[in-house]
Amino acid sequence: MFEVEHAGPNDDFAAILALLHDSFAYMDGRIDPPSSLGQLSVEDIRRLATEQTILLIKGTKLPLACVVLTERSDSIYLGKLAVAASHRGAGLMRALVETAHDIAAQRGKPYLELQTRIELIENHAAFAKMGFVKTDEGRHPGYNRVTEITMRKAVSK
Repeated sequence: MFEVEHAGPNDDFAAILALLHDSFAYMDGRIDPPSSLGQLSVEDIRRLATEQTILLIKGTKLPLACVVLTERSDSIYLGKLAVAASHRGAGLMRALVETAHDIAAQRGKPYLELQTRIELIENHAAFAKMGFVKTDEGRHPGYNRVTEITMRKAVSK
């Protein structure tokens, strides 16, 4: 199984940002508006690791998968979920989501929550397969059409 770790001050935040960029590259030209990921810096990732929780699965040299967890009043929000292309289909995303589930249960949060772009139907299906259900639709500022959906998964104790 995969070892999921919390990002700490000695982790390579440039490598985490590179993983995010590589993992989100397939969205270029597919989603509108473009991902906000391009605006994140290494220092932003370092700050996220101190202000929130970044879960990592590491390879021998580089991170293979990550997710940023944000604690909300009734949920743990999963953001910037990324898996290296070389390891997709190997269960890394599931391992991250299961760890997030355990953290949510420990913190008394009844839900895991995430958002995915409306165009990324393969992501909708992957998250549904893990027990997430669509709960809302949203629009980015300036758009009069749905640009994202919110999905939730109940946390069992």
